[in-house]
Amino acid sequence: MVAQAHSATLIGIDALPVVVEVDLRGKPQDNSSNFQMVGLPDQAVGESRVRVRSAIANSQLEFPTNLIICNLAPGDLRKEGPALDLPIAIAILAANGQVPFSELQHTLIFGELSLEGRVRPVDGAVSIALMGAEKGFKRLIVPKENAAEAAVAPGIDVYGVSTLTDLMHLLNGADGFHPVQFEDNASDHYDDYAIDFSDVKGQRQAIRALEIAAAGGHNVLMVGPPGSGKTMLARRLPTILPPLSIEESIEVTRIYSASGQKGGKQGLLWERPFRSPHHSASYAAVVGGGNNPKPGEVSMAHKGVLFMDEMPEFDRKVLESLRQPLEDGVVTVARVNASMTFPAECILIGAMNPCPCGFKGLPEQKCVSSPSYCDRYAQKISGPLLDRIDIQIDVPRLKPEDLLGATPGECSEAIRERVTRARVVQSKRLGPAHVNAKMSPRQSRDLVPLNSECTEFMKLAMRRMNISGRVLTAL
Repeated sequence: MVAQAHSATLIGIDALPVVVEVDLRGKPQDNSSNFQMVGLPDQAVGESRVRVRSAIANSQLEFPTNLIICNLAPGDLRKEGPALDLPIAIAILAANGQVPFSELQHTLIFGELSLEGRVRPVDGAVSIALMGAEKGFKRLIVPKENAAEAAVAPGIDVYGVSTLTDLMHLLNGADGFHPVQFEDNASDHYDDYAIDFSDVKGQRQAIRALEIAAAGGHNVLMVGPPGSGKTMLARRLPTILPPLSIEESIEVTRIYSASGQKGGKQGLLWERPFRSPHHSASYAAVVGGGNNPKPGEVSMAHKGVLFMDEMPEFDRKVLESLRQPLEDGVVTVARVNASMTFPAECILIGAMNPCPCGFKGLPEQKCVSSPSYCDRYAQKISGPLLDRIDIQIDVPRLKPEDLLGATPGECSEAIRERVTRARVVQSKRLGPAHVNAKMSPRQSRDLVPLNSECTEFMKLAMRRMNISGRVLTAL
């Protein structure tokens, strides 16, 4: 008799269904080879044989002495990670008569097992739960730590278990197990920011530019000498962005959960991401990649902010790779055997010095870089990339009296209220979750018609500033 348990494996941030089939045959020739696994398992899945055997024995359950043949279907899909431990163990126990077959038919199970039989959390719980709901499963059994985020899946009962014994009791009809209810607790976390725009003294023009960027989803490049406050301003941008909607929170959580970067947080993530990679970061680290492609920094910043400090110091290949995600809101990582698309809809904030030494334009300090060196430094950011950066501003270094005598600036909450109102207007005009920066050429023509005076002004600006058609549309 063949027992089947349903589970899933992650490919990028997407979950694909896996059927765990277990067949118990006659006595094996020797005890060392009585557990055979097929179906393209990676090393972590292959090692589950040891974890499953020990977990079943230490849970005071009967491990069969028959030859165990375990197949992970479909056979042409590579299975990765330890999330298949729990369904493999349950399929073995079902084949051995310790779990009713009927309890596994419409149930999706995943989780890692410790040697003592405890169930450990795994990556990608949100993606697997959503896939289970889409495929019509009625029940989802997950590690207890993953239950809060998995509960967001509609139309499926989610149960969290702590041990293999708990799962056995649940499948055998014991009382005391109840589905986990999803809790929308966005308001409990949004005001956790330890920084605020009221910390910024002066720089009113830069703050206004960032407010416009937050309202319309525009990319920004800040140019200024060291110590002018570029990093301080960029780090406070998430504090004026509107709260994540439930749909946006699910998208962000999927990425962080599948990447294993939730940092032990349970449930959905409600804060706007802020990612600040070092300028020595590799192409794969920023864009995404690897043998089994994982999201890069541009995807980790989805629905939030990607801050690139010292932007010209990044590798040219890394900078040019940002053109597609800034344009389309997604990044595609192609491999020989597969092509994966990750979401990458973020606000890019770039910061750079006016010259390599940083002192160009400062009256109190002389620039030591040659004009040709300064030109090469500025040219590290190409024209096509600049075309995708709507707002480019100078951030001057403040005078001592401006810093020491300035009153506290406007708080982030007040700015965020204006940004939120602006986004409501844009949603009514363009559709849900659409912002001005993503307007199509047709929407620009229909919604923002130019009169003759504005048309002449734009013609003059295009000639003097060498503005391309892409920039004109964005404006």
